[in-house]
Amino acid sequence: MTDSPRDTIFSADSVTEDFVFNERVVEVFDDMLDRSVPHYREVIHATSNLLERYLQKEDSVYDLGCATGTTLLEFSRILEAKDLQFIGIDNSEPMLTKARLKAEIFSKKHKLSFLLEDITSFDHAGAGAIILNYTLQFIRPLQREGFLQRLFNNLRPGGVLILSEKVLSHDSKLNRKYIDIYHHFKKSRGYSELEIAKKREALENVLIPFSINENVTMLQNCGFESVETYFQWFNFVSFVAVKPE
Repeated sequence: MTDSPRDTIFSADSVTEDFVFNERVVEVFDDMLDRSVPHYREVIHATSNLLERYLQKEDSVYDLGCATGTTLLEFSRILEAKDLQFIGIDNSEPMLTKARLKAEIFSKKHKLSFLLEDITSFDHAGAGAIILNYTLQFIRPLQREGFLQRLFNNLRPGGVLILSEKVLSHDSKLNRKYIDIYHHFKKSRGYSELEIAKKREALENVLIPFSINENVTMLQNCGFESVETYFQWFNFVSFVAVKPE
């Protein structure tokens, strides 16, 4: 992938405010992902293994909250033989501008398209797969199940929803230890204590995680037949949910 400028948004000279996907974030977003989300690339490859086994030739794959298109670019490379169509949806035009540029640079414009839409109004029937990576946690809790129901309704029979989320443990002591381990991970990737603290403060009222059980229950309530976790690193979890045939 293309090199991204280094993320210094929460450095010593920055002012803490609620986290917003503005142009400053877009510029450093790929670096932020690589340094903030544990095993981000491994999750993409694990997801590709699932998609390869569930998707049919010429299926459509939608990535909601696609940001700069990194995930879809990787899928289009790994799953090239499946002849799939990849569609990214985001409500940030700066993100999509960068995604389209990357698709052009890697000669993937014929396989990737990007739409400026509100993902909570998703209406693209017959999808083979929908990707929701670290996105649901930014949607208001009371709206989440209705949103997931909309996604279920738009999947074809046998289609899959891939959901990756930051999660809470019901054990408060264990939860604190997980958070401490995560902060050590971020320090190992070059973030300072100040940057970690300021970003956590900025996300406090924006990113609201659920537990594994709460996410599974929501998905089951929407009608998904098989709901399983397929990757976990402490408080980061990926789920696969399958719509009945």
